[in-house]
Amino acid sequence: MRFFETRRVIDAPPQKIWEILTDAARLQKGFGILRIEGRISLGARLKLWSEVAPDRAFRLRVREFVPARRMIWQGGMPLGLFTGTRVFTLEPLTPDRTEFILREDYSGPLAALIFPKLPDLNPAFRQFADALQKAAEA
Repeated sequence: MRFFETRRVIDAPPQKIWEILTDAARLQKGFGILRIEGRISLGARLKLWSEVAPDRAFRLRVREFVPARRMIWQGGMPLGLFTGTRVFTLEPLTPDRTEFILREDYSGPLAALIFPKLPDLNPAFRQFADALQKAAEA
């Protein structure tokens, strides 16, 4: 399986971080996301434009939504030919300290062909984690 991942320990409780992660308007300010259409909630359909590919809209669906714990966004090609699954995980370390994990896995019959053509998303993932840490610790 091919993936990108970043981790960050944030000095904030999971609930505070969750409020930021599920606020589409807030994610459009410094997180590497240019625009999000849709409400971030279980089963919701989202349309997202990122700084990495500003001319392309990614159509996503919120597949899992466990408040203050875990959220999954998924999108890709029809028939599962290529699927990107972005997982946001919050692991409480103490009541006021949380490990944030952002991971995107790629699967499907075309993943081996498409993954090498993708840009390196690690800098974008770090930008997202940095912005989240800054907002949550403010």
